[in-house]
Amino acid sequence: MQKLNSILLLICVFLVTNCSSKNAMKPEDFKDKTPRLIIENYLSGNVKAWGILQNRSGKVTRQFSADLNGKWDGKQLILDEKFNWDNGEIQNRQWQITKIDEHNYEGTAGDVVGKAKGYSYGPAFKFEYVLLVPVKGKDLKITFDDWIFMQDERVAINRATMTKFGFKVAELTVFFVKD
Repeated sequence: MQKLNSILLLICVFLVTNCSSKNAMKPEDFKDKTPRLIIENYLSGNVKAWGILQNRSGKVTRQFSADLNGKWDGKQLILDEKFNWDNGEIQNRQWQITKIDEHNYEGTAGDVVGKAKGYSYGPAFKFEYVLLVPVKGKDLKITFDDWIFMQDERVAINRATMTKFGFKVAELTVFFVKD
């Protein structure tokens, strides 16, 4: 009986997650909206950021400020990120983001598993990737569904949902201001 209950639970989880993804927001939903976010332009130069990390129940668990500095060479954006966490931890990451065409990007970083996939339409940029996140001495593979929404030429808002095995484990909210 317990085995049957486990199988039914898995089927229900599959159906719920499968049905909800059909109505999920897509980058193309923003194709006719303005202002246009061209990520390599926005992230070139200095950008300041402030953010919060929330656990799956919505509780704020960490806060940070960050300094970003990007350099665009016409094909690739090299983006240096320095995060200053509220517990004193400093975290650095360097992204190499390659523009494939008008709407598609690929990215890599030292703690990213494989390649990140980026999609740009209108004021929205979606970045999908798996990040190695250190937790209690181990690196966990966490999937990021990362959205940046340009508000004007200086301000952008970032919302990221972090999942493990398809279940939300955390959310990240970041506000960017370009110098």
